[in-house]
Amino acid sequence: MGKSIESILKKYDNCSRDSLISLLQEIQENEGFLSEEAIVKTGKKLKTPTSKIYGVATFYNQFRFEPTGKYHVMVCRGTACHVLGSLTVLQELEKVLKIKAGQTTRDGLFSIEVVACMGACGLAPVININGSFYANVTAESIKEIIESYRKKEE
Repeated sequence: MGKSIESILKKYDNCSRDSLISLLQEIQENEGFLSEEAIVKTGKKLKTPTSKIYGVATFYNQFRFEPTGKYHVMVCRGTACHVLGSLTVLQELEKVLKIKAGQTTRDGLFSIEVVACMGACGLAPVININGSFYANVTAESIKEIIESYRKKEE
């Protein structure tokens, strides 16, 4: 969370609505999610109703509307991952973190998101934590993976 929403919007001074997705991506990358404030300010900047900005943002599953944890865990539930046990991995992850998919731990360290496919089917089941992929994940290995992130916080 570096730049303000205003400084990001300023970069798009002479842009049209064609830049909306790029703009929303940059805001989310900076803020971690798209806040109501960001959507309203984007609408004003592009002279577009807030409802249209929100409509575009909700169409794409890449956009989030709630803050995520410091460590955002994405669990692949694509066909290959499903067949090879990603449901068990997800259930163990929820048990270890004491949250459900779509939630963030109280300490703000971890959040879980279920995704349709990460395109790493040959490595299934797969999870991704802040851009780092973990392959052939099991219910047993998920505990070790999460513990390694907790140790970083000590």
